[in-house]
Amino acid sequence: MITGKTLLVGIIGDPVEHSLSPPMHNAAFTHLMMDYVYVPFHVRDENLESAIEGARSLELKGLNVTIPHKTAVMPYLDEVDQAAQLIGAVNTIKFSKNKAKGYNTDGVGAVRALEEIIPVKDKRVVIMGAGGAARALAFQLILNGIGELAIANRTREKAVQLAHDIQGKMEFSPEVTGLGEVELSTTDILINTTSVGMHPHQDQPPLLRAEKMHPGLVVNDLIYNPLKTNLLKEAEKIGARTLNGTKMLIYQGMESFRIWTGVTPPVEVFETSLIRILGKI
Repeated sequence: MITGKTLLVGIIGDPVEHSLSPPMHNAAFTHLMMDYVYVPFHVRDENLESAIEGARSLELKGLNVTIPHKTAVMPYLDEVDQAAQLIGAVNTIKFSKNKAKGYNTDGVGAVRALEEIIPVKDKRVVIMGAGGAARALAFQLILNGIGELAIANRTREKAVQLAHDIQGKMEFSPEVTGLGEVELSTTDILINTTSVGMHPHQDQPPLLRAEKMHPGLVVNDLIYNPLKTNLLKEAEKIGARTLNGTKMLIYQGMESFRIWTGVTPPVEVFETSLIRILGKI
């Protein structure tokens, strides 16, 4: 029951009605018997600053931030943590007395999911794509001590720009390659951050075939609809270990939950809720 004591968190974006976050967070609040509620808020570009000021005034405890506000929201915050500064994007805001602090939990979530399968320290990683997800992952992987990184993208200029940004901020030099030139013989982890194979285009040919992979490879596709993309099917053919995008989504949400409340929710609650929603989709 919502009362005058109920604490409020939520998500802002444009659009926001597709978000899978509200059911996961609200299921965890119910399970833990915490008097919180998580609400989606549709916020247009021109209303972003006033939305943040409104959240402060209404004493919200926190917000998730999704497209297209992850970078635009940063000037309206009082503080931004290291990972979010490096990435140049915020997906979580914590409001406390007289302060709004920004975080980015996307990379944290993705790396935690990966490390259930393989430790990332000193590994060679290839990331396919050069957008926001690739950027968050690249910086977080470097912070976690990977050995080598290659960025493969259809538009080479975008990959070069990301590599330059990383070099300027981290003193780490990624390789840049085209999607058709990816070399995996010495690669430990392959991550797809592109939308190739995502519903409703799940029948698209995969970016890489099994013959380019090897059995010791871990293949992580950040797509979670469908749960098994054509890229992951190809990886299974060669005996590579595979991971879809559900665990990243779960762990980035759990980290936001922890930042706001100080409590780490049970992974099973987030996972059960997410799988139920995806089953309906």
